[in-house]
Amino acid sequence: MSSNVPIAYIDLRVFVHATEELEKVIKSVQNILPPDLVGSLAINKTELTGHHGNPIILLEARIKSRRMAQAFLGKLASSLRLIDKETLGNEISSHLENGNLYVRLDKQAAYLGELKLGSTDSLHMRMHFRKPRQEDVIEICRTLGLLP
Repeated sequence: MSSNVPIAYIDLRVFVHATEELEKVIKSVQNILPPDLVGSLAINKTELTGHHGNPIILLEARIKSRRMAQAFLGKLASSLRLIDKETLGNEISSHLENGNLYVRLDKQAAYLGELKLGSTDSLHMRMHFRKPRQEDVIEICRTLGLLP
């Protein structure tokens, strides 16, 4: 990927439910990052209350630096399985909105060090592209190796 990263920022967010250990969910987030970014990304914690009064913690982080975004996208592109890239490619229109690509990764798999798409109890990512047209985003994703 060139030094001219086509993404303005990447938002990461994940919910920690009362039945989960905070440290393990933080480890899931750290496992999707390149090792040299783990210590340099600030993760914000917000305490919430669920519908039934159960405690929930929201973890959020934003990758704004071009160097960090480039490293993160490199790891994501090299770690995602081909089947996940094909699935994302087939469903791309439902993942795109106003120059944002929304992707969910399996939280449990991430804890084990594997990056794969997930639909429930996931790590949520929003990649905001500098070029908002859907065709441009799809082409950029192919160039980055996120799509087959």
